[in-house]
Amino acid sequence: MAYTGTIAFIVNKEVVKNPPKSWQELLQSNYKVTVGDVSVAAMAINGVLAANYSLGGDESDLTPALDYFAEIAKQGRLVTSDVSLLNLEKGEIEIGIIWDFLGLGYREKIGKSRYDVFIPSDGSITSGYATIINKYAKHPNAAKLAREFILSDKGQINLAKGYARPIRADFLSLPEDVKDNLLPSEQYQNAKPIKDQKIWEKTSKKLPALWQEKVIVNMK
Repeated sequence: MAYTGTIAFIVNKEVVKNPPKSWQELLQSNYKVTVGDVSVAAMAINGVLAANYSLGGDESDLTPALDYFAEIAKQGRLVTSDVSLLNLEKGEIEIGIIWDFLGLGYREKIGKSRYDVFIPSDGSITSGYATIINKYAKHPNAAKLAREFILSDKGQINLAKGYARPIRADFLSLPEDVKDNLLPSEQYQNAKPIKDQKIWEKTSKKLPALWQEKVIVNMK
């Protein structure tokens, strides 16, 4: 595993004057929440699971998160458009649910004066990105060398330059300019990996229909 991604909030600082730092604060706020299209977008689906974890749930039963987003929908604050660079640039997103590395990259392109990124303090999910060597590769040793580079200090710093969180982030001496573009390690203390991938694979396939039935019907 080379690096990880964690579900985060990206916040429009020009609109959101008191940014929520947790899912609970987000529920109690008055800001619009852009989650994306849960019927097709993997990031949106994982955002639902992250909220579920923060509410004490797991990957087998998404009822807590469905109830949570249903309440936001009833308040007229749920937005299902994409948390994309274009929508952020246009200022159409107040608070978006996004992978941390995407949010940090977008923040850098648009400007730190306009957007900030947080890991929800009461819980999130972390997903790892692994490297695979094909057993039929013509040059497996070259692949092994590439993997060795990716996991080296230089390779890990190179990933961090692209806003990904290297798997060895807490054991590297990152250049200050690179470190400043990542989130502090303490923000990740309540972020957890998915416990059971097989169960989550089954549950996530059911989520689009449940989302329509339990959440979308409440949108105003």
